[in-house]
Amino acid sequence: MMQFGEAFDKVARVVGLGYPGGPKVDQLAKQGQANIELPKTHFDGDSLDFSFSGIKTAVINLHHKIPDINKADLCSSFQKTVTETLMENVEKAIQKTGMRTIALAGGVSANSYIRKKFLELEKDEIKVYMPDLKLCTDNAAMIASAGYYNYMAGNRDTLNLNAIPNLKL
Repeated sequence: MMQFGEAFDKVARVVGLGYPGGPKVDQLAKQGQANIELPKTHFDGDSLDFSFSGIKTAVINLHHKIPDINKADLCSSFQKTVTETLMENVEKAIQKTGMRTIALAGGVSANSYIRKKFLELEKDEIKVYMPDLKLCTDNAAMIASAGYYNYMAGNRDTLNLNAIPNLKL
């Protein structure tokens, strides 16, 4: 879900909220109305792929085109649209797999609107697990923590260390 958090960070930066964007967009969105139409990007067929590139670009363009746009409404509309996109895919995945359990994790799992929408799945007898808010940290914080403990344990790597983005767990 890196793309998800990244989208919140970019929107927060564009509207002047700063970093990290997730909590700031969530707070400002509570003061606005989701009354701005924003694009949803879906792929053909029964693919579960989606992209937030179009909505990020739309938010940037609207903000530049309409300098006095209501930022709370823009954040609320953005948050609602990306959550709808996510939930549509979650529901498609449930239909495709028959799974009855969902886990929400990562920094964006702290978003109040996203949490609310995931909990609505429980009315359809889908069990939803999500961490306490204090455990909804950014992946970068988790990586830094792991690095700290490795460092303290005496583990060192050379500058030849390379990332393997598709490493199997």
